[in-house]
Amino acid sequence: MKVTINGSPYDLPEGATVAHAVTALTTATSGVAVALNEEVITRGAWESTALSERDRVEVLTAVQGG
Repeated sequence: MKVTINGSPYDLPEGATVAHAVTALTTATSGVAVALNEEVITRGAWESTALSERDRVEVLTAVQGG
């Protein structure tokens, strides 16, 4: 299934979830926020939120610095 993650095309298996999209992009375990089709998905829902063909996922990671 083709989805867009942070503006780039990705091929994910059928039945992939938001959690799959996150791990395709980052190994960070904290400081990560996700929006699916412009709607924020809480961390607790990542594993249970299925993706569909042509979904748009934005994965944001917090960066510390000054």
